Amino acid sequence: MKQLSPPELREWLNDTTRAKPVLLDVREGWETEYCRIDGSNWIPMREVSERWDELNQEAETVVICHHGVRSYHVAKFLEHQGFSDVYNLSGGVDGWARQVDPTMKTY
Repeated sequence: MKQLSPPELREWLNDTTRAKPVLLDVREGWETEYCRIDGSNWIPMREVSERWDELNQEAETVVICHHGVRSYHVAKFLEHQGFSDVYNLSGGVDGWARQVDPTMKTY
């Protein structure tokens, strides 16, 4: 599985020549209500094993959590389900807030 840093994700999202990835936020609901990366889709980690078929296996998918640990495990799971292009956002939304968007709330 590929690792993606917050600045690398920002570059990707700003690149008009490249298709946007699916952003999959796997945190709990209260966490996504507190802060989130714009455009993220939400499926809590505990539901991914039941709902992964809602996602496009061929789409480039970036899995997001608070620090990058839960998202790592979900990304590995998705790879085992046949997803061909999965990235883990290393540092998660905390890294995003610290490296990309200092206006984002942290917890």
